[in-house]
Formats: sequence, structure tokens, C-alpha cells
Amino acid sequence: MGRNLVLAVVLCAFAAACAPFPPAEQAPPGSTPAAASSPEKQQAASQEEAAAIAAAMQQVARAKTDYHIGPADLIGVTVYQDAEMSRKVRVNANGTVSLPLVGPIKVGGKTLIEAQTAIEEKLATYLKSPQVSLFIEDYGNKLIFVMGEVQKPGSIAIPTESKITVVEAISSAGGFTAVAAQDRTRVLRNVNGQNVTYYIDVKAITQQAQKDKDMVLEPNDIVYVPQSFF
Repeated sequence: MGRNLVLAVVLCAFAAACAPFPPAEQAPPGSTPAAASSPEKQQAASQEEAAAIAAAMQQVARAKTDYHIGPADLIGVTVYQDAEMSRKVRVNANGTVSLPLVGPIKVGGKTLIEAQTAIEEKLATYLKSPQVSLFIEDYGNKLIFVMGEVQKPGSIAIPTESKITVVEAISSAGGFTAVAAQDRTRVLRNVNGQNVTYYIDVKAITQQAQKDKDMVLEPNDIVYVPQSFF
């Protein structure tokens, strides 16, 4: 049951984000609004975009589930029916955390489910059938996600005290696939609780040297590259 809890937490966190993303009210440098078209075409495009973004969000959820815990990550620990055991702990440089009854335990390099299982096994000495769920409250390495038509979709750590742009993120993900719509790349971002989509013409940046169209990414941004027929 513990494994189901952590999966439910991850999926629920993204459920609201699976709705269509409205265009940004104020686009940053490098972003362009969606082209105007007939109401019918706009509705069809909106439905297709919603489906594509929902699929991307599911990929992000899987990427978070498969994430391997690292130093400086802040982990939320919940023990079912034992509020005193529940807390937030920071992973130290050696990849360990210290918990009541459990003591120091190595979680670095493990997935959330693997770390959860290890904690449950330790707690079983003191509690009957402990049920633990873990969630990354804050990543020690700030992450962005590159999804869709790239060679290696998944998460990318933003270099410490550095910046990463859309083009650099796509390059780190192995570049575009053969069917990528480079000129219709999207950045999905949560701004003050609102989901916003920015459209980035990567082809103009890379082939026409319009570097001002590139966009600096923020932690938890999702770069989504649709197929060329979309």
C-alpha cells in the first residue's frame, strides 16, 4: 500500500496541470503567440494541445517517480497513522537522512520507492506493518524537463549558479527527433499558480541566428516539442 501512496501523490500533483495551458498574457523574449485561425480550427488545435500536454505531464510524473535521490534534496516523509513520525528532512552530502527510530539511513542514489521500502523495513522493527510515503519537497539540483520529440526525454539538472536556455536544454536531451516541429516548441511554466504556455521558434534561433528568441528556463519548467504534423 505504501508504494501506491507515493504514486498517488505524484500523479495528483500533476492532475490539475493536465488541463490546456492558456497562452501567456505577457510573453518573455523569444516567445510568440499562437497564430489566429477559425473557431473550429482553434477548438481542434486546443483539444490536440491538451492531449499532447497531458501525455507530457504523465511523462514528467514518471520521470519524477524514477528520480534518484541526491544530496541536498528535501524529502517529505509521511508515516501512515503516525503524525509524530512524519517530517521533512534534508539529504546530507553522504546521501543519508536521520529519522526517529530508524536513525541514519542511506537514501542517496535510490528512487523514492526504493528509499520508502528501506525505511519501512527499518521501522518494521518498532511498528507493525509501517506504511511510508515519500515526496521530493525541494530538489537539491534544480530540475527542468524536456519532453516530446527529443532523443532523450526526461529531467535535466540546471547547473549550479548558472542558467540554461531552451536550445541548451534540447541539446542536453540529445537534440530533436526527425519528426520534431522545431518552430512550435513550447515551454510550460507555473506562474503565480497559473499554468502558462510560451511558444519558442527554435528553428529561427538555430538557423536564422535570432538568439533573442531563446528563453532562459526556470526550475520545474517543461520544454515540450510536438510532432511536425501537430
